[in-house]
Amino acid sequence: MQHMNEIRVFSPATVSNVACGFDILGFPLESVGDEMVVRKTIKKGIVITKIEGFDLPFEVNKNVASVSALALIDSVKPDFGFEIEIYKNIKPGSGIGSSGASATSSVYAINELLGRPFNKLELTNFAMKGEFIASNSEHADNIAPALFGGFTLVKNLHPLEILQLPTPKDLYVIIIHPQIEIKTSESRDILPKMVSLSDTTKQLSELGGLIHALHTSDYELMKKSLNDHLVEKHRSKLIPYFDELKSKSLAAGAIGCSISGSGPSVFALAKGKDMAINIESIFKSVYSKSNIDFATYVSKISPNGVVTI
Repeated sequence: MQHMNEIRVFSPATVSNVACGFDILGFPLESVGDEMVVRKTIKKGIVITKIEGFDLPFEVNKNVASVSALALIDSVKPDFGFEIEIYKNIKPGSGIGSSGASATSSVYAINELLGRPFNKLELTNFAMKGEFIASNSEHADNIAPALFGGFTLVKNLHPLEILQLPTPKDLYVIIIHPQIEIKTSESRDILPKMVSLSDTTKQLSELGGLIHALHTSDYELMKKSLNDHLVEKHRSKLIPYFDELKSKSLAAGAIGCSISGSGPSVFALAKGKDMAINIESIFKSVYSKSNIDFATYVSKISPNGVVTI
């Protein structure tokens, strides 16, 4: 391990909240994500030498990837530094964990180059420092699935506690990303500060149902549980055609459909690849009558999260 001087990693896009798990539940995509190359340098500190794909800051105190990396090296103080190349495939502000992927890949890569002094839980803590730069809140529901793989539940933030949940093997995710900008910080501002007891009770029962469904691979229970009583009704107003995406995909056999993260991406879950491709074509047909550019993705849910390539 110790002699490695350079590493290339893939860090997945992630879906967080997952309808009934606001700020605590998430999962990673197998086929969509960013790549990053990190190499040791003689000079101490962190330098970003290359960014491809999207326009992001090179200043180390403003880039999510370097902020989380700085948090890590600040705690080990190695007598060398690191340079980072970012190959960004996940559009910032897309709602599929762009900042989470950046925060995760840098800490994962540096930890590998250092011979793995930190476990995944500790890496999550460092990555959250980067995520804070992007959204003004420390949350781990994109970072945890990106680091651990599969469905993850953030049981507690202080101290950090992450639960890994089983992922049913035939589960596919379909995502449509309308090319409109919704900042996480803005979409947090439109949420109510207080919610009703009856809505909270409903949400808790949905989350409990979903967790049980994941453990038992019960797709029917999953379908009954993927409902959001707290957040979706407020945020969906920012997403054109949301109601049509949801009603048509559910009518066609989707297990569930909701907003990915804070939007504007919308995700659906489906059993099997054929159904997933069918749902994707429905998503496309809804948006192709609009003048909004969009991208769609179909992926299995990644069991691994961030990996060395």
